[in-house]
Amino acid sequence: MTFQSGLSLPALPTTVVWDAAMTAYNFGPGHPMAPERLDLTARLARSLGLLDLDHVTLSAPDVAGDGELTTVHSADFVAAVRRASDNPAAADESYGLGTEDDPAFAGMHEAAARLAGGSLLAARTILDGSAVRAVNFGGGLHHASRERASGFCVYNDAALAVRKLLDGGVQRVAYIDVDAHHGDGTQSIFWDDPRVLTISLHETGMTLFPGTGFANEIGGPEALGSAVNVALPAGTGDAGWLRAFHAVVPQLVGAFGPEVIVSQHGCDSHRLDPLTHLSVSVDGQREAAAAVANLAARYCENRWIATGGGGYHITGVVPRTWSHLIGIAANRPVPLRTLVPGAWRTYVQERYGVDTPESMGDDADVWWRSWEVGFDPNDDVDRTVMATRKEVFPLHGLDPWFD
Repeated sequence: MTFQSGLSLPALPTTVVWDAAMTAYNFGPGHPMAPERLDLTARLARSLGLLDLDHVTLSAPDVAGDGELTTVHSADFVAAVRRASDNPAAADESYGLGTEDDPAFAGMHEAAARLAGGSLLAARTILDGSAVRAVNFGGGLHHASRERASGFCVYNDAALAVRKLLDGGVQRVAYIDVDAHHGDGTQSIFWDDPRVLTISLHETGMTLFPGTGFANEIGGPEALGSAVNVALPAGTGDAGWLRAFHAVVPQLVGAFGPEVIVSQHGCDSHRLDPLTHLSVSVDGQREAAAAVANLAARYCENRWIATGGGGYHITGVVPRTWSHLIGIAANRPVPLRTLVPGAWRTYVQERYGVDTPESMGDDADVWWRSWEVGFDPNDDVDRTVMATRKEVFPLHGLDPWFD
């Protein structure tokens, strides 16, 4: 199938990171972080013609070296990952390795470092000007902190990309995270760095791992207001989720004035995701990606790195959502009513015995109320949004009530 929509849009040079070797990041049978979700995304994006566009370059990542990994991780942690990779039975749980969430496996270091290398590759293409946009849907491992693996994440590729941009001369980077889980690792790495604005829109830690990400987490003493958290109540759907996004993210990005945006698009906010409790559609997730693209166009001369993240409905949700992400990044958005290519659906049915959706959207209503219509103190989402706005808006010269 050749994708035809949006041919009048500018052809923005775009790098898509992909190689089948990325599926080696595999915690074993039954683990939610199934590598098949990456393979299925690449297959669907290719079936839609997104990987064959003249202005899209498909690039295989290198394995990140220790010198690159230690720009955000400690040398002791990298050494511990290497030891666990060589001898999984000797994994050190004090580093978050060998746990139920992050079981050690042979070759783990190389597999994790390859995903990290993907986001470093994306950052290099932005810095050298060979691309203005880049997608590493195998990345977005936002729970890994400086000295600890956590939540299915070994090396924090998104943080590595941000650091690479800073080291390459970029003055300000906005990191936007819409995964259902709080982007705690990325936040912690840049907690006291005023050059990085981290914004995380997620299910509240009262009902979901990692139990952090509340409105009063606003950054370290040298960077107050640089961490922004919107902790949404369980059950929040498209209307509330998008209302919250648009009531916080555009205003702060505009006030911060980033030169590049790095975003994390975990799609576990979907109503079918088995691990979370939000109720967002593929349509809503696509809408958020489009909003990030618009912010990159408005403030960053289109410079944008998008990563994947969580997402555990392997066949029906992840491939569609991240194919939309690729299309939006490449400035060739896939219409929601586009039929999912029959050959891809047949492959999934034959390979996994699962019937997949017929169209690229969920036929959802993604209408949302603008914050300008007013704050409703009786609405759980509005109270969450106002808590965040009160904490951080004044630190950016914004009025929490009216901006």
